Amino acid sequence: MTADVTDIADDTPPRSQQPVDIARRLEAILLVVDEPQSLVALAGAVGSPVPAVRQAVAGLVADYDGETGGPRRGFELREVGGGWRLYVREEHDDLVSEFVNAQAPSRLSQAALETLAVIAYKQPVTRSQVASIRAVNVDSVVRTLVARGLITELFTDPETGAINYGTTDALLVNLGINSLDELPHISPLLDDGSDGFDAETLR
Repeated sequence: MTADVTDIADDTPPRSQQPVDIARRLEAILLVVDEPQSLVALAGAVGSPVPAVRQAVAGLVADYDGETGGPRRGFELREVGGGWRLYVREEHDDLVSEFVNAQAPSRLSQAALETLAVIAYKQPVTRSQVASIRAVNVDSVVRTLVARGLITELFTDPETGAINYGTTDALLVNLGINSLDELPHISPLLDDGSDGFDAETLR
């Protein structure tokens, strides 16, 4: 049995460690991640040593910034909170927001409304905390709310790399209020994801 497993493992072709191939694999991973990834995490994902990944990341940054002879891209590879992620360049934020809002449906789903309510009352809050409160995966819903301009990334936790989200002025405009202080006082009813509801609060 051991010999068979070894034979199977030996049949798996090793991943190329050529810089250009490492860079291509990194691009594929960076296109789908939602949160900044450390060099160690990226190295594990693409199957390459950390020094080689560090060099490839530096090469991609220079390439996207137009420092290698090509055009400056409309996106950038930025280090945030000790991790790397692709971002739209700041000068194109308004353009992208207008496009996404034009494509988005006028009404939010029930799941989006519930997620938005949790973020409004518990902000700053991470996606994992929202998911714990709602007991469902909220990744796609959070992306929708960000695209609609109703929530935004406030900051990245320096220890965990988790992005903390909060609401925007656009939400206030849509609700017809001047500040979050005008929201109904129901925040004590929102579970923090670790303990049950406070019986005293529910009375």
